[in-house]
Amino acid sequence: MMTNLFSVFDPSSNIMNLSINWLSSFIGFMLIPASMWMIPSRMTMMWNLIINKLHEEFKLLIGKKKINKGSTFMFISIFSIILFNNFMGLFPYIFTSTSHMVMTLSLALPMWLSFMIFGWLNNTKHMFAHLVPQGTPAALMPFMVCIETISNIIRPGTLAIRLAANMIAGHLLMTLLGNTGSTIMLTLLPLLIFTQIMLLTLETAVAIIQSYVFAVLSTLYSSEIN
Repeated sequence: MMTNLFSVFDPSSNIMNLSINWLSSFIGFMLIPASMWMIPSRMTMMWNLIINKLHEEFKLLIGKKKINKGSTFMFISIFSIILFNNFMGLFPYIFTSTSHMVMTLSLALPMWLSFMIFGWLNNTKHMFAHLVPQGTPAALMPFMVCIETISNIIRPGTLAIRLAANMIAGHLLMTLLGNTGSTIMLTLLPLLIFTQIMLLTLETAVAIIQSYVFAVLSTLYSSEIN
């Protein structure tokens, strides 16, 4: 029976028809040592430094006048969740939950909906003003409203697809190259291993960048409703 190219990413592990692949999102909590929570270790200090840097950056993106206490930590939490799941997907035989639209859309859609509901209920005039960029000629205003409305509506989709596509692309290439290992000539095996190591390094960078991009874009979308 033929399967498509993406079938390697389909959830397959189950007990009593209940998929257990999504448990990979929680496996890492068992791997985090207790010392990270109790004792100020180097790992804790490094993570606190990252959080503080992200907090300062998100605070600048939202704007000091419009900032609410603790609002940046919502986006830091989203960054942490996506980064954690992206890294877990780099380990062998662990299901990459962020490569599925179920996971990414579940993060993007409720957040975008909450921004839209809050903005249209509390800052209606400001939201209408965003539909027409400043300096737009009167003849082009109806078209700009349509374009801005469509671009606003597709935001959760673009957030979800961007994350899922970037996570699945590198993993798919690594899977295809890895499957050729048993049939490749012995002289080309070192080249294949070197290529896989380079791809793994690239995927590590992509895991960090995509979680950062998701959090930054979410912050920018939230800054537009005030």
